[in-house]
Amino acid sequence: MSDTDTRRFRLIYAALMAVMLLSALDQTIVSTALPTIVGELHGVNHMAWVTTAYTLAATIVMPIYGRFGDLLGRRNLYLGGIVIFLAGSVIAASAQDMTMLIIGRAIQGLGGGGLMITSQSIIADLVPPRDRAKYMAPLGAVFALASVLGPLLGGWFTDSIGWRWCFWINLPIGLIALAVCFFALRLPRKATKITIDYLGITLMAAAVTCTVLLADWGGTEYAWSDPVIIGLAAAALAAWALFFYSQSRAAEPIIPLRLFRSRIFNIATLIGMITVGIGMFAAVSYMPTYLQMVYGINATQSGLMLIPLVAGLMATSMASGRWMSRTGRYKIYPIVGSAIVAVSALLLSTLDVGTSLTVLGSYLFLLGLGLGLLIQTLVLAVQNAFPASDVGTATSANNFFREIGATLGIATVGAIFTSRLADQLTSRLSSSDLKTIGGTDSLTPALVNSLPERLHDAVVTAYQQALTPVFGYLVPIFLVGLVLAFVLPEKRIGNDKSEESRRNTPDTGSESREAEVPSAT
Repeated sequence: MSDTDTRRFRLIYAALMAVMLLSALDQTIVSTALPTIVGELHGVNHMAWVTTAYTLAATIVMPIYGRFGDLLGRRNLYLGGIVIFLAGSVIAASAQDMTMLIIGRAIQGLGGGGLMITSQSIIADLVPPRDRAKYMAPLGAVFALASVLGPLLGGWFTDSIGWRWCFWINLPIGLIALAVCFFALRLPRKATKITIDYLGITLMAAAVTCTVLLADWGGTEYAWSDPVIIGLAAAALAAWALFFYSQSRAAEPIIPLRLFRSRIFNIATLIGMITVGIGMFAAVSYMPTYLQMVYGINATQSGLMLIPLVAGLMATSMASGRWMSRTGRYKIYPIVGSAIVAVSALLLSTLDVGTSLTVLGSYLFLLGLGLGLLIQTLVLAVQNAFPASDVGTATSANNFFREIGATLGIATVGAIFTSRLADQLTSRLSSSDLKTIGGTDSLTPALVNSLPERLHDAVVTAYQQALTPVFGYLVPIFLVGLVLAFVLPEKRIGNDKSEESRRNTPDTGSESREAEVPSAT
């Protein structure tokens, strides 16, 4: 392969990484900026929608991008996703009220959800199967890095140049990536006309909307027994049932039911939902607040304490990617990864108010080691189980169900934690003490740190006793993931020369030439 082809591939790969980082960052970058944003735009009652709008839109479009990419080709779809994402960023950055901000965030999600999926599928288009692991691993590491970097950047922008830069920052990086992909990315042109499954898209959007709102509102905006939550649960079940029924009838279904005939797809997706969806997102979602409450550190420091998790994840994802490229085998990594995640959850359940930050950081590092062996390995297993014509569909479906699992997992952990916290505070504090702290719903790190020593110690202990046992409750769930990893079939990843030839055979048209990948050897 010529030096020109090598440079072009590296340029495209860097652009894919940058776009993946931006789309993943926007899931979390506003979390630390929200108090300032809602204060300036006078919209505290709509605060949750700033995050929910992005998550909801991104989740809905994942299977759509994956399926359309397989049917129509990924190049123009990817470029369109970048444009949509940047348009949403401009709207959000320019917003003068909460309505415009939420609209901008939803538009961002419509682009960002597709970018996360299509980036992985483009790697499958450009890279031979055996080499794919080496290039997919950094994408998984970038996704995890964004989960930690997002809140840190959001806080820094808010405290320095202003919260609107949480969105403006996307423009220079995104435009460079857009230019690189427009001029350098060449993928095979596919069908120019397809039958769009409008009914399936509508039913899927309804099912995802009800599921996400059920998870976000249950136990927070509404009690779990509230008619609104019960109605959402019933509507979600009905919409999911109708959606899967419609997929058996559609000419070009969004999620073809033939995917579920593959044991590799079913088991890998379940492991992703159980171990990755709950394991990573539960830690990332609740550990920073735990650190602020129990250890009295600020938001930035609590975000930095998640760096050991990212370091562990990056170490094992990079190493396992290279080993999979050399051997073509992947089965051992989900087994070891699931076991490590279960052990780390058990260790996290032993935390108490006297545990040092060093010990806590080591537990998070161990959790990262386990997750690094799972995230992209499961995606690779799914991609390797299907022909090139279904790679995008299978990849997007795997990520889609993992996102649904994460949403439900975080909601479940949150509901258990909230219930336990209320019980712990009630048992440790008198009625007058509860009035002093403003009740269980008004606790903030600043308030806890300002309490008299007796109340401070009681609240900190209550918080610790409410959260850390929940990690122990997750251990049996992770052990189910371990059992699934043992029965995950292994289809050896080979250097299929005929497939490589077919992938690299030029088609007619402007999208015909592919950028070749440097050999793993």
